[in-house]
Amino acid sequence: MVFSRLLLWMDPVARPGPEAMAVDEWLLDNADAPVLRVYQWAGPWATIGYFGDLTAARAAIPGVEWVRRWTGGGVVDHRADWTYTVVAPAGEALTACKGAESYQRIHRALEQTLRLEGMAAALSTGAGQTGSALCFANPVPHDLVGDGGSKLAGAGQRRSRAGLLHQGSVAAPVASPEASQRRAELLANRLAATWEPADFQPPEETLARLVEIRYRNPAWTTRR
Repeated sequence: MVFSRLLLWMDPVARPGPEAMAVDEWLLDNADAPVLRVYQWAGPWATIGYFGDLTAARAAIPGVEWVRRWTGGGVVDHRADWTYTVVAPAGEALTACKGAESYQRIHRALEQTLRLEGMAAALSTGAGQTGSALCFANPVPHDLVGDGGSKLAGAGQRRSRAGLLHQGSVAAPVASPEASQRRAELLANRLAATWEPADFQPPEETLARLVEIRYRNPAWTTRR
């Protein structure tokens, strides 16, 4: 198990990209226990990693709105994925792991989850890396791949004094809110010895400030 205890938040609000990213940053700064957040997007959004090239991303995926993540990783089209976040507050054992190990431990739990859904998921060795900036066209080590090496899941991470932020995406979407709930509970069962549902209420003023100074700020979105 990754955690002894976990809070599962099925965020009921479909949010535009900047607000979705602001919620994750707020969680990292304020959660006092590990959190698994599962959420949806309001509109056609794609995200780009902290170090990504927005010009190339726009050329690769037209017709979407863009927000830059606070985490690394590649370009992700969120119009057909299952998006989740794991937050581990400072003091959790996971936050002391090196990046590759923390990434692998979370993806191992997700691998077991997808296998229970009948998918042939496995951890990637990185042998199929393409160098593409598109997340699901470039399976790096410890991503999840399916039959034939096609990428099923990837993520980006960031560490701060507050803890660890893991923002993940699964290329196999679910057909209904009930199916999303089942997948989230399966994942929670494999991440933690015990878990319980939770409902967070991020302050609107804080989210608005983070959106203004970072996630909707053109200087942030277009930065290299």
